[in-house]
Amino acid sequence: MLELGVIADDLTGGMMVASLLEREGVACPLVTSTQGLAGLDEDAEAVVVGRKIRLLPPEDAVDDARRSAEALLARRTKRIYYKYSALFMSTERGNIGPVSECLMALTGADEVLFCPTWRGATVYLGRLFVNDVMLHESGASRDPATPMTNSNLLQVLQAQSQVRVGLLPLRVLHRGKPAAEAFLAEQASGGTCFFIADAIESGDVDRIAELAVDSPLSTGADWLPIYLARNWRQGQEKPEPRTLLPPAPGYQAVLSGSCSPNTNRQIRAFERQHPLFKVDLPQAAGDSSTVDRIVGWAADRLEQGPVGIATTTDHNGVERAQGALGRQGAADLAEDLLGRVTRRLYEIGVRKFVVAGGETSGTVIDTLGIDRLRVSPFDYLGGGYCHAAGPDPISLVTKAGGAGEEDFFDAALRRMREADAAEEQDIDGRREYGNGHI
Repeated sequence: MLELGVIADDLTGGMMVASLLEREGVACPLVTSTQGLAGLDEDAEAVVVGRKIRLLPPEDAVDDARRSAEALLARRTKRIYYKYSALFMSTERGNIGPVSECLMALTGADEVLFCPTWRGATVYLGRLFVNDVMLHESGASRDPATPMTNSNLLQVLQAQSQVRVGLLPLRVLHRGKPAAEAFLAEQASGGTCFFIADAIESGDVDRIAELAVDSPLSTGADWLPIYLARNWRQGQEKPEPRTLLPPAPGYQAVLSGSCSPNTNRQIRAFERQHPLFKVDLPQAAGDSSTVDRIVGWAADRLEQGPVGIATTTDHNGVERAQGALGRQGAADLAEDLLGRVTRRLYEIGVRKFVVAGGETSGTVIDTLGIDRLRVSPFDYLGGGYCHAAGPDPISLVTKAGGAGEEDFFDAALRRMREADAAEEQDIDGRREYGNGHI
């Protein structure tokens, strides 16, 4: 029996939750399909099903989430958690509302709490704040795929949902669990099923976890699963975290599809030290040889060290690409190109990948045919360090667009090289020990 089954609407978000749970001492692999649930290690206490459903049409997203939930419930999973962006990233039609309605019906939950609070994203009176500004004033309002122009999450969620949406206000939450439970029951009797939960600090999220730990379904960003785990694991010791995963001998490459300001800074820092191929999407749209040129360029340089391939561009570049190709056309072309480049890089020996962007990370992992990943506990790499075991292992570090310090790419590559070096030292040590005892 699994304590928690997380359905994540993108790969990087799912990876973050798995890494945070690992840091809490919860053995939590990540799978990319329901098939990956077969043969989980017996010590797995939780599992994340990382999917790419944030930008799907609502009907497709609901079908996908339903399959994941049914597979988790078939394994007698105690709790389902639907994980989405702390910025509530969604289109006007969904998919947070429609997916949550589907999961509520499957699990039999009477009401569902929504807690996007996490690291700079806070909710007060149902309004989402990003650090010191409201959501609609933040960079999320200019996101090319899901522009968030309304900070009132009750209105955002209601527009996507058939059921009534209400608020669990901070003043009620601070009265304690019995008062909050009574409030929710009273609201539910009047027909309200979804509740945006106010939370501005960790103690508030802890109170929400106390309410949600016995519920078959809850939703939110990255913080709430930590406190759910602390509730069900009370009194259990944490094992020593492992910072290095198994090695993945081979070349190194950075693939970047994110166009966030932070990723742009990280790409500029990477380019100062390493070769970078910048893909011009409007030009690539009319050039069938683009992938061959990228791979040929990379093949000439991989022996000397890591290379980078990026569709990353600044705000003006995004507008230019969308003007030439359309918003969806530009996004689709970027993912298609990076997916085909991934396959070719693997064929010429790349086994260490650093990937920027949630959608891009999903594309890379799908392209590599990975259905199960061991995830490292959360640390300065932001939870994206993971490993796919097998006769020809692959290591990856994935990141959401806004995550990480300026030197993220070099730090991620260095971690994977350290894993290789640690294995070599271990082999040398065993060889030396064996030679001394012949």
